[in-house]
Amino acid sequence: KACTLIIPDLPGTGLSAWKSTQHISLQQNATHNSQFTIHNLADAVHSMLVNEKIDQCFMLGHSMGGYITLAYAEKYPKQLLGLGLIHSTAFADSEEKKSNRLRGIEMMHTYGGFAFLKNTIPNLFGTSFKKNHPEIIEALIEKSASIPTSSLQAYYYAMMQRPNRTAVLQGNPLPVLFVLGTEDVAAPLNDVLQQMHLPLNSYIHILDGIGHMGMLESTERIYQNIDAFIHQS
Repeated sequence: KACTLIIPDLPGTGLSAWKSTQHISLQQNATHNSQFTIHNLADAVHSMLVNEKIDQCFMLGHSMGGYITLAYAEKYPKQLLGLGLIHSTAFADSEEKKSNRLRGIEMMHTYGGFAFLKNTIPNLFGTSFKKNHPEIIEALIEKSASIPTSSLQAYYYAMMQRPNRTAVLQGNPLPVLFVLGTEDVAAPLNDVLQQMHLPLNSYIHILDGIGHMGMLESTERIYQNIDAFIHQS
């Protein structure tokens, strides 16, 4: 059975504009982006669903999209039929991760967002895929050139400031899909393994040898995992 798939352009990406064009340095106040939070991004997704007259849906989020999905489930649980975390986590950033994000923001300020992504995107992939498919990684890097630096910085601030949302998973009666990669350094396997028991109904898929980008590294398996989740839930 076919499903309608909606992939929103979040504010500041794709065709969704964001008014700020100002690059941010560490010396500037983080509240510059106080309106740009994971919570508010969930509200933006909700506004889109209301506009499309969609009362209920399955919501799946990759990486930061998973953070938004959890924030949505926290605020609008009745609008969901199920949720999925694709290479994502309910944990907040550790202090080390926050420090890394701050360094990333400063690098963007100094060199631009595209230079930052050229340096970081290859690290999101598993070792074998990175060796055998450099052309796919290069295509993703080139595609990322259209993302404004100010948007990237704002998203990094939003991710730094998000709270721990394991309480959203704890005892949640909705079906929850977890897709993980054994070589994922952004959403480490050991972190997410600690969260799988929290929902009442967890669907778990661990992709061996896959990094943070399973939808490119193992496209068919990701499709099968999602399709089975939706139609079995």
